Amino acid sequence: MKINFDRRENPKRTRQGGFTLLELMVVIVIIALLAAIVMPRFLGATDKARVGAAKAQISSFKQALGLYKLEFKKYPTTSEGLEALVNNEQENFLDQDNIPKDPWDNDYVYTSPGTQNHDFEIVSYGADGQPGGADKFDKDIVSWDLQGED
Repeated sequence: MKINFDRRENPKRTRQGGFTLLELMVVIVIIALLAAIVMPRFLGATDKARVGAAKAQISSFKQALGLYKLEFKKYPTTSEGLEALVNNEQENFLDQDNIPKDPWDNDYVYTSPGTQNHDFEIVSYGADGQPGGADKFDKDIVSWDLQGED
């Protein structure tokens, strides 16, 4: 029995497998189109989640301020700020070591007594970091209206 180890090329074989430049360009264009359609939806979801997170943090501050008032018979002054919730002689009312920044990495604005006839006011200036704001995500998030539109 003889084994044939003939290494000649198959004459019907025309070229190696792989992608041409044109095929790669078509794939890149398709991926870019999909990204252009999908990315704005994800960005909108991110901004909406940040608004929700700011409202949750402000709600947590409000609860902590209620406990603070029970303990000290007053709310912290504007100059004491929200820092009084974690830096005082009695206890830490927030269960964390410092006051977190808002989801856009800005400080919350605390005023007591408030300018809108409230005992206190907590404000996040939203995505633009400036008072006011007309865009949905640039609008201020305020402690006296946490049920407002998302």
